[in-house]
Amino acid sequence: METNPRGIPKAPFVENVEDHVSEQEPVEIVLKKFQEATAKYKFMEMNHLTRKRNLDSKIPEISKTLEMVRFLESEAAEGDDSKEIETMYELNDTLFATAKVKPTGKVCLWLGANVMLEYPVGEAAELLASKLSSAQKTLKNTEEDLAYLRDQITTMEVNTARVYNWDVKQRRIARVKAEAAEAAGLD
Repeated sequence: METNPRGIPKAPFVENVEDHVSEQEPVEIVLKKFQEATAKYKFMEMNHLTRKRNLDSKIPEISKTLEMVRFLESEAAEGDDSKEIETMYELNDTLFATAKVKPTGKVCLWLGANVMLEYPVGEAAELLASKLSSAQKTLKNTEEDLAYLRDQITTMEVNTARVYNWDVKQRRIARVKAEAAEAAGLD
């Protein structure tokens, strides 16, 4: 089965409905399979949308932190240990405090899961740059997957409509034949 680079299967396009519908697999079963596949694609789409939303909030945060670490790195590179940096730091979304910071050449990074580590400023900048690069690549892949999933959902919805319309047409033909046979039997 054909897939995209991250393993999402490609939805088959039903060109000839008769190839998919048989006595072993009547219309109802084929429609049910198509609806299940559509539901799976929609589930994957919801997961990717959640991932995208998380990355959209995470990337600016990493960028902002990297920018600050690079600023501290440039201040530490000047070598003036007596120079203090006056700054405002965020305590929460709406509350800031003022602080005077002496360049130490070290910075603490919050890694998540209640873990904070102290790094030399240069190492912290490298770590943040790699995290930013990784997050941007993941975002790009997620956006590609979302577009691919939308195409697969559309294909499955078209397949479902084609099979359903074929079934309606076959029932109509059967009804017309039955009425013709009944009319011929009455004559």
